[in-house]
Amino acid sequence: MLRALSATAIAAIVCAVLSCWLVLIGWSLMGDAVSHAVLPGVVLAYVLGAPFAIGALVFGFLAVALIGIIRGTSRVKEDAAIGIVFTTLFALGLVLISVTPSQTDLNHILFGNVLGVSTGDLVQIAVLAAVAFAILFVKRRDLTLFAFDPIHTFAIGLSPRLLSGLLLGVLALTAVVALQVVGVVLVVAMLIIPGATAHLLTDRFGRMLVIAPVLSAASSIVGIYLSYWVDASSGGLVVLVQGVVFAAVYLFSPRHGIIGRRMASRKSVAESVPAG
Repeated sequence: MLRALSATAIAAIVCAVLSCWLVLIGWSLMGDAVSHAVLPGVVLAYVLGAPFAIGALVFGFLAVALIGIIRGTSRVKEDAAIGIVFTTLFALGLVLISVTPSQTDLNHILFGNVLGVSTGDLVQIAVLAAVAFAILFVKRRDLTLFAFDPIHTFAIGLSPRLLSGLLLGVLALTAVVALQVVGVVLVVAMLIIPGATAHLLTDRFGRMLVIAPVLSAASSIVGIYLSYWVDASSGGLVVLVQGVVFAAVYLFSPRHGIIGRRMASRKSVAESVPAG
């Protein structure tokens, strides 16, 4: 449980920080693509006896490269290129799982196995997360400018293409971090929900970078404890709790929540009506 809580908290924080940029730029589908495309790399790494992270990273970067090649050398638009690459690679992973002889259940790659995280796995998760977080911290100003205004980014001498590639590389790295916590299928939720939740709570990007990881880490720890008490899927409950938090914010956020806006509007109208 201690290793599970540590791994989940680390993955939740780094995924939440990255999700702020993904939500701001509108790269939710890209997060989905990269998180699913790493599956064949993980299976091949298992077959070769190599660390899962190596195979996942190779195929994560391969997916990003293929999407860029298809988008840049054909009439196919970005969303279609993303769909083609991630579904094809994900299907390849499923085929490899079905034909790979194994004494262990490879389905934990799909759905996560956080309670089975070893000390070595925890160290690997921590190192990869530290690298991803360090890149985001060092380049945070450039990436934020790129997210808000790519044209101005180019005008001041920065390369939007390089920043885009850097962010996609961090995305592949972060997907590997979260892989063993919630599995391939649910990684995209950890990469999108925290940023979307924070975006409904504040209009300042700096505050998003604080709110998102705090909510994500707290929700993930609650999910792990719930999985222990109800004997249910750990990864599933981690994402489910994050989804419930988003739903609550979506409804009751003071400025952007549906019910919150209506209550604020009624209060404003009541205060503007003269007494008597």
